[in-house]
Amino acid sequence: MSVLGFLRRKLRPRSEVEAGRALYFALLAQARLPAFYGSLGVPDTIDGRFDMVALHAALAFRRLRSLGGRDADVLSDATFDIMTADLERSIRELGVGDAGVARRVKTMARAFYGRAQAYERALAGTESLEDALRRNVFGTVVADDATVARLTGYVRRAAAGADRQSLDDLKAGHTGFPPTPYAA
Repeated sequence: MSVLGFLRRKLRPRSEVEAGRALYFALLAQARLPAFYGSLGVPDTIDGRFDMVALHAALAFRRLRSLGGRDADVLSDATFDIMTADLERSIRELGVGDAGVARRVKTMARAFYGRAQAYERALAGTESLEDALRRNVFGTVVADDATVARLTGYVRRAAAGADRQSLDDLKAGHTGFPPTPYAA
């Protein structure tokens, strides 16, 4: 954890930290649903799990950007800080030494931003969502068209659900995501 990141987290009011935690842990719980790694064929690997967290975080951050304003920015920043700290903790648990942690967190942050931009373009209709999912989520495995189509449908439903959430909903950890990848 960088000194500035540590200080920024420490200086946040408790309510901002709690709201960021609520949203992040809701994203994390959704990303861990077994159906993604079973019937939807997402690789049950560190990369596959990162991709599912990145996908759900991108949808939530997309909604926060659309809400605009200082409170949405604060929630976005708090959630991102908590997500970054969790990624750092996970990397350390894998046995990576101090010298390699910062580099890996930066690499993961760049990967997250790239994925978030691809999903944003795809949901705006300027890029294929199926192609973005094949490249990011299924990049290390061969996924059949039906599997990619099911995940694409889920992502569209999840984005629509997130788009219906108010700022207060998101602060409380209510993402609007379908309870399972197969929910209508």
